[in-house]
Amino acid sequence: MTRREFLRNTLAASAAAFNANVFSAAAGSSRTSASFAKTRFELDEATIPQLQRGMESRKFSAQSLTRKYLRRIAALDRRGPELRAVLQINPDALRIADALDVERKAKGPRGPLHGIPVLLKDNIDTADRQPTTAGSLALAGTIAPKDAFVTRRLREAGAVILGKANLSEWANIRSTRSSSGWSAVGGQTRNPYALDRTPSGSSSGSAVAVAANLCAVAVGTETDGSIVSPASCNSIVGIKPTVGLVSRAGIIPISHSQDTAGPMARTVTDAAILLNVLAGFDLNDAATEATRDKPLNEYTHFLDPSGLRDARLGVARKFFPASEHARKLAEAALDAMREQGATLIDLPEPSLARDLGDAEDEVLLCELKADLKAYLATRGQTVSVHSLKDVIDFNERNRDREMPFFGQELFLRAETKGPLTDRAYLDALAKCRRLSREEGIDAVMNEHRLDAVVAPTESPPSVIDHVNGDHYVGGCSTPAAVAGYPHITVPAGYVFGLPVGISFFGKPFSEAVLIKLAFAFEQATKLRRPPSFLPHALD
Repeated sequence: MTRREFLRNTLAASAAAFNANVFSAAAGSSRTSASFAKTRFELDEATIPQLQRGMESRKFSAQSLTRKYLRRIAALDRRGPELRAVLQINPDALRIADALDVERKAKGPRGPLHGIPVLLKDNIDTADRQPTTAGSLALAGTIAPKDAFVTRRLREAGAVILGKANLSEWANIRSTRSSSGWSAVGGQTRNPYALDRTPSGSSSGSAVAVAANLCAVAVGTETDGSIVSPASCNSIVGIKPTVGLVSRAGIIPISHSQDTAGPMARTVTDAAILLNVLAGFDLNDAATEATRDKPLNEYTHFLDPSGLRDARLGVARKFFPASEHARKLAEAALDAMREQGATLIDLPEPSLARDLGDAEDEVLLCELKADLKAYLATRGQTVSVHSLKDVIDFNERNRDREMPFFGQELFLRAETKGPLTDRAYLDALAKCRRLSREEGIDAVMNEHRLDAVVAPTESPPSVIDHVNGDHYVGGCSTPAAVAGYPHITVPAGYVFGLPVGISFFGKPFSEAVLIKLAFAFEQATKLRRPPSFLPHALD
């Protein structure tokens, strides 16, 4: 089993009993589904700068924006196409928005996120009346004692925490044949472009909510592909930052070597604005030490429409999809980059395609056992599970609700692992870093003097399958994920109505370069279009 199969197939869990009728709703006529797309929503595709101008002119207020998004969620997430992208609404959202309106009138806005409604993936702690569950019934109804670092940064920036987004339960680390976007708490999240297609995971709810205009922007998390894959499959922008740029404190973990939170947005501009707020040094996350003494970039300064001019890009054809239609789409994206003045260099196939599967599996499973126990200790007596073993036992006791379609094979494998001092773990970690960094991305970029590596993010989304699990057919997330390096994906078009993204990834802390390249591609192509909520892909 390859590394990508491991993580992709790990896309957590089964289907809750209360969600049993979701697919019957999806079987409605295309005319009925299309009516949702035709119904005008005042905030469709609205960007953060547009929303800020609306508040400045008093066309909008933070409270009116919040109300509009809440109505949108009620219409499309709970009813209509039943996207199941939102696990819970913040009961204090309107009160917070009202206070921010009062503050704006008295003092002016704090910054570009003042009054902007944001959704958080439900593995990010919020010390309010919203539970933090990772989609698991083991944590259902439990409240974190303090905000995650990224939650605090958003509150300080004046964002309105609108609610929590659904996710692949436990961020895709439970089973080898799970269904992306499913959690026991929230049921099956569905792709708004074709409701029978996977939203991908594990930041599935965050991606779908952004794509369907249920919020302005959202925060997701990634270990390997969990931001960029759902972003690609839902035709949005996703940034997986360098590990250490954004603190993970207060986020339910898989792996301290690879985990990171990052922005999910409809435009590169909005993603850059959100990254400005999320990034920063945190005493509670040792990985952020690298940012302690260096000034952080103002990422919006790199939104240059001519950013592809004279860029040197390595094309990783190893990651091109098998689908002829998707390959043609990728070639068209490369042509657009050439037209904008980029030089493209085809990379030798083995350069970024080293087999990291077994080594990465070892790292993730060892770190899961240790890191989850450390995180659960921060929740104290507010939770009834305090170790991976406790979660495994809970799932067995509640098998009918937690495991109606597939099990917890990866949890069971992780529980057999020893401490992080074991030689097998240390050797696997060293191998991952060597092959992905010094002999991988660093070597390729140095040899060819590249600004970034480019490849299709992954194939068009496959059909949701609770019987056999996800049908993963390739993608390019692993090199940057294992290295801990940055990765951004941008909409590149559609195959039979199904979204496909194009990726740029590179050396550590090169987010500014990647944003410049991605923005230039986005502005030259303007390929994103909103979803139509069709029952199935176009023929």
